[in-house]
Amino acid sequence: MNTLLAISGLGVFCLIAEIFNLRKLLIPVAILGLIAILGLTITAYNLPSTHFNNMIIVDRFSVSFSSLFIVLTIFLVALSGDYYKEHPTKLSDYIAIKIFLLAGAVAMVSFGNLAMFFIGIEILSISLYVLAASKRLDVKSNEAGMKYFLLGSFASGIILFGICLIYGATGYFDIAEIYALSEGAGIPVWFPIGLTLIIIGMLFKIAAVPFHFWAPDVYEGAPSLTTATMSTLAKVVAVATLYKLIHGMIPSIPYVFETIIVTLSILSMTVGNIMALRQKNVKRMLAFSGISHAGFMLMALLSFSAAAGTLLYYTSAYALAGMAAFAVIIFVTRNKDNEDIVNFNGLGTSNPLLAGILTAALLSMAGIPVFSGFFAKLTLFTQTIQSGYLVVVIAGVVNSIISVGYYFKLIVAMYTKEASEKQETTPFVYYFVAVVAILLNIIIGIFPNVVLNLLGT
Repeated sequence: MNTLLAISGLGVFCLIAEIFNLRKLLIPVAILGLIAILGLTITAYNLPSTHFNNMIIVDRFSVSFSSLFIVLTIFLVALSGDYYKEHPTKLSDYIAIKIFLLAGAVAMVSFGNLAMFFIGIEILSISLYVLAASKRLDVKSNEAGMKYFLLGSFASGIILFGICLIYGATGYFDIAEIYALSEGAGIPVWFPIGLTLIIIGMLFKIAAVPFHFWAPDVYEGAPSLTTATMSTLAKVVAVATLYKLIHGMIPSIPYVFETIIVTLSILSMTVGNIMALRQKNVKRMLAFSGISHAGFMLMALLSFSAAAGTLLYYTSAYALAGMAAFAVIIFVTRNKDNEDIVNFNGLGTSNPLLAGILTAALLSMAGIPVFSGFFAKLTLFTQTIQSGYLVVVIAGVVNSIISVGYYFKLIVAMYTKEASEKQETTPFVYYFVAVVAILLNIIIGIFPNVVLNLLGT
């Protein structure tokens, strides 16, 4: 609860800062504020509590994921200073929106009541709609914002209808009460229907097949920093929330749900990777890569009782690699008309450090050893085999091999082709975000138990 209040207060400060012309202090104060909020959040790790009649629940799950969200937001805010330098009067708005987005993210993993869950998802979604369309004079940005808004609104409507059906079946919005009733006999058929609708809405938010069609166009058209936000923070939030919803409302996943999860996991991995092979635009390629990773994350739900720790580890590895990759991508393409792979030609010669970081991030996403992406997949595959779903693991291994193909297209361009133009001076912030993100990725790869044991797994 203190975390949510502190984040909201910081967001309000960012809006007020523009009024008092404190623009130069905005980024440093926002980052220091987020670091302080991270410390405040961590102090609640072993102090579980509930607030406002169980509306908000603070436990190890919410604290661990909230800490991850705050770290990702620190990276996003740090990049904002240079990214929005041509629009200094709007900087406070962009920073405030990202911080309010973080408040929605924290609410989504801290809810104990479906009303709070829906408030959180709307705060996060509306922030993303605004950010996606924030380049007012860019047709692609307008298109991305409109597509995301229309399809996201439908998904939110489906979730809300599911909540209504669950309330009609149980008479409660409270997760603990719903869980207790779901174990009893004679629960109305509206309950599984409502749960299914909520899951469908959340599958849209994580861009899992067949609810993925919006992702490539929105990722490509949105400003690159917004794409980074959607690819890392928003996706991780949606996956964690989906797990908490299912885990919080039913004691175990019914066989029919498990079959659906198996199917969607395999389809997401396969469709995402095959379509990524065809892409020349890096942002579209990472959009399809994100769809395939959504399939891997869904696989964690098959090991229901032990999924929380594995999910935290996988999402941390994926988000940190994604953040490092996007720091490089944003710099390389910031003055370009597109984000095609040709823009990265010769980066290994012109800027070896950024090229090395991007290579490391892509290798982590592909699941190559040393990086945490490999150990995340290894842990995930081991648990899935123990749960009796060998076919999903085989599909996962095959798709990991396929993913190497399109990741290496970008790596080959950086190291074997000549640059078409001279690379400009790199601002320090891009090095800072990229280096810190990839170092954290490697550290949790070398010491996986640091993250895996946070949730008792």
